[in-house]
Amino acid sequence: MNKLICTGLACPQPVLITRKYLQENPAAGSVTVVVDNRAAAENIVRFLENSGFTAGITSIENGFEIEGSRVKGDEVQCRPSDPSESKKILIMITNDVIGNGERALGEKLMQNFLKTLPEIGDSLWRLVLLNEGVKLSVKDSPALPALTQLETMGVSILVCGTCLDYYSLLDKKGIGIITNMLDIVTSLQAADKIINI
Repeated sequence: MNKLICTGLACPQPVLITRKYLQENPAAGSVTVVVDNRAAAENIVRFLENSGFTAGITSIENGFEIEGSRVKGDEVQCRPSDPSESKKILIMITNDVIGNGERALGEKLMQNFLKTLPEIGDSLWRLVLLNEGVKLSVKDSPALPALTQLETMGVSILVCGTCLDYYSLLDKKGIGIITNMLDIVTSLQAADKIINI
C-alpha cells in the first residue's frame, strides 16, 4: 500500500495527486493519503468512493489519514455522468447577500432569491457556494430552510471546503457536500447554463 503525503497542499492538489497515483497504478488495491485539514480529507474520501473504493478517515496528530481499499472487481475511474444531468442549470453563489448596497437589504434579497429558485423547476441541477456564499450553508443561517427545500427537490449543493476552512466554519456546515476546485471545474463543464450571483 502506498502512502501519499499531501499535507500543506491547497485544494484541489490532494485530490489531483491521488487521482494521478491511481491512474499510474491501475492495479493498486489500496491507498493511504495524509492531509492536514478536514475539507481535504472529505474530498479525498468522496473521490475514492466515486472511483470504486471504500474509504475512511482517521484523525492523526496534525491531520487526517484516509485509507481507501478497492471494491473487488471495480476499475479505477470516476463514476460516469448521469445522462439526466445533461442540459442543467448551475448557479454559482459567491456571497451571502445580493448586491453591494445596504447589507440588510442584500440579505433579504438573497433569502427571496433562494426561496424562489424552485420556480426554475427540474432544470435546476446544482448550487455551488464559494467565498462568503458558504456562510449560507451553516447551521444558524436563515438560508438553511430554503436550501433544505432545494436539496429535497434533488438539487445538489456543493460547498467549498477551502472557503469553509478560511472562515472557520467547517464544524458549522449544516447542508451540502464539501467540495474542491476540481469538482467545481468539472461541474462547470457539465452544466448547460451557468448563472453567477
